[in-house]
Amino acid sequence: MSGDVSPLPFAGELFLNLAEEGRLVLDAGRADEAIAGLERTLAQIRARLRVIRIWQQAPAQRVDELPAELVQDVVDAVFVDQLAPGQLERAAAELPKYIAALRRASAGSAPRD
Repeated sequence: MSGDVSPLPFAGELFLNLAEEGRLVLDAGRADEAIAGLERTLAQIRARLRVIRIWQQAPAQRVDELPAELVQDVVDAVFVDQLAPGQLERAAAELPKYIAALRRASAGSAPRD
């Protein structure tokens, strides 16, 4: 893959703006489901970022020296980071915007007079 390829854009700011303008509106049930899913995803991303940071700070990066229960987590996190460098950090910064927008969109879904 060449360095000229730009990453897929996130639209957190757009969603926040649409929600603030009242143009993004969801019923509370759907918003709650979407928010719960995004919060789970965000927790997984943050966990992977923690694993990557710990791995990067390890004096000897040897998988065979890790406790068995950590091996798969380290392999998964490092693999994802190698496939899409920087994307976990971007997602960790953007997903809270989506969550905030959905909360606003749900609050804004009440009937207006």
